[in-house]
Amino acid sequence: MRTFKKIVFVVLIIIIIFLVVAAIMPRNYEVEREIVIQKPQTEVFDYLVLLRNQDNFSVWAGMDPLMKKTFRGIDGTVGFVSAWESKDPNVGKGEQEITQIDPLNRIDYEMRFIEPFETKDQAFMILSAINDSTTKVVWGFKGSFPYPMNVIMPFMNMEEMLGKDFSDGLTNLKKILEQKPSLN
Repeated sequence: MRTFKKIVFVVLIIIIIFLVVAAIMPRNYEVEREIVIQKPQTEVFDYLVLLRNQDNFSVWAGMDPLMKKTFRGIDGTVGFVSAWESKDPNVGKGEQEITQIDPLNRIDYEMRFIEPFETKDQAFMILSAINDSTTKVVWGFKGSFPYPMNVIMPFMNMEEMLGKDFSDGLTNLKKILEQKPSLN
């Protein structure tokens, strides 16, 4: 009986420590990458505002060529949804919705992941003109881990996990846009 009480006591102490550590750990993370594209801001924006175009440069879109894609609404407008479903666990199932558009400057999205885990996060593209023919694009993602799962954040380097994919996607975007003939 004494051994059982000791085991229960130790387990309770471990649970309490786990919950206290989780309470003080950060829950939110943000990852951003940027690139400079030799195209006018209007041309870059006109390409990026069409959510379907992400399939051309996003690393995730290329992970599973058999992924099922569906679309709802009018592309390039608030409320347009791009949904995906893949058997590849690195791609999973979810949807992305355009939630806000600041013409020429910013596009905001809500990311709703369904599989392999359920969560809602925010993504964005910010554009700024460096000059008449050069545009800086920032691609970012804001997410969070719910309490007490946030205790694993120190073991998951989100900068490293997502940052490379954002950088590679922006490099793809730069190649696509800079190879397109200019509209001027």
